[in-house]
Amino acid sequence: MNIKQKDQKRTKILNLINNKQTDKQVLIKGWIRTKRDSKKFSFLEVNDGSCISNMQIIVDNTIKDASIINSLTTGSAVSITGQLVESKGGKQAKEIIAEKIEVISLAPQSYPLQKKRHSDEFLRTIAHLRPRTNKYGAVFRIRSELSFAVHKFFKERGFVYVHTPVLTGSDCEGAGEMFKVTTLDFINKKFIENCRGYDDDFFGKQANLTVSGQLSAEMFALALGDVYTFGPTFRAENSNTSRHVAEFWMVEPEMAFCGLHSNMDIAEIFIKYLINHIIENCKEDLNLFAKFVNKNLMQTLDSITSQDFLRIPYNNALDILLKTKNKFEFEVKAGHDFCSEHERYLTEKHFKKPVIIFDYPKEIKPFYMRINDGNKTVAAMDILVPGIGEIVGGSQREERLDVLEKRFDEMGINKDEYWWYIDSRRFGSVEHSGFGLGFERMLMLVTGVSNIRDVIPFPRTPKNIEF
Repeated sequence: MNIKQKDQKRTKILNLINNKQTDKQVLIKGWIRTKRDSKKFSFLEVNDGSCISNMQIIVDNTIKDASIINSLTTGSAVSITGQLVESKGGKQAKEIIAEKIEVISLAPQSYPLQKKRHSDEFLRTIAHLRPRTNKYGAVFRIRSELSFAVHKFFKERGFVYVHTPVLTGSDCEGAGEMFKVTTLDFINKKFIENCRGYDDDFFGKQANLTVSGQLSAEMFALALGDVYTFGPTFRAENSNTSRHVAEFWMVEPEMAFCGLHSNMDIAEIFIKYLINHIIENCKEDLNLFAKFVNKNLMQTLDSITSQDFLRIPYNNALDILLKTKNKFEFEVKAGHDFCSEHERYLTEKHFKKPVIIFDYPKEIKPFYMRINDGNKTVAAMDILVPGIGEIVGGSQREERLDVLEKRFDEMGINKDEYWWYIDSRRFGSVEHSGFGLGFERMLMLVTGVSNIRDVIPFPRTPKNIEF
């Protein structure tokens, strides 16, 4: 029997728990969570990562190679063959009576994940091991399911999935907070003396890691209709907060023949769809967060999915914030973006529901947003939800060539670098809109986890690129 055939015989613990059939021989492979010994038996709790539940293994000390039991430690990897039976204990429905135990790898006694609650801060220092804990195993199974739900949503609605570039010569946000990518040797002094600048670089011009796939997605929307991109984006913003990382994932749909209000409709439906999908498909993992992380989680999720989002213009939201007696750390100012505390006040205290703010001052928004009548605001929208604040940012894009070129001039942006983007408005330009949903923030919302570093496998933050 070859290795592939052996792997095919292994049964996941999740499948065993969901299968009503017992009294059959099974093979599982996983990691030991705990071990308890008595005079005649040993009890192993084994988890294979397929679900939050462990499988209890009962080992009779008379079985062949029983001496191997004494060497087993927490964290060790084992292969166990035995009979799946109804459990006589009250903590689990099924258990396995071991017939054969094979040690795949022994963990040392210094294995850092012992049977106790570890702090999130400590677990970030061992991010290569934290998926073995209940909390983080659940986080990343939900992350996987949430990713699937993203693709399922757009597939059901006829969107085309587009892979947009990670390396780019454009700055979508216009903020300049980008990571430069180069092959130039800036450490070598002799090289620097003879260097002709970007002419000597790999692409012959400045290249960066993308902050958004939007501009590229727009080009495909103007050919294929409705498209979306879903991938990593990067921002060189020196922010050490619970909501920011340098590498994160964005879901960015772009729709042709779509105005701002239709854009809001789709974004609202999308958020509700994702939440409902996780509630229906991740019950066991979600229960962990509702019980131990945020006791108001299910109530919050229900409040989002069960009612329409409130929609108000920026100026109305500004008036509410200026008139409130609530004390903020950061001052509310007209013509400025709202801070997280302002956004959460609107959703959690004032309206007590999700809010969509639209028609922002044009001075605080990027070049590609459509100028409204009156030339003071743009057709932009942000969706704010309780517990998070902004989770979606979007806009109707400026499809008018003359207005777009004037906007570039006003903002002092070099039009030569965006010639292809401007060119798209010359040939069959149409009304189109799109938005970006922060995938990690969505994951924070559905789990109640309060720090973005704890919903991404290997967080990249200022001064931290471990693992």
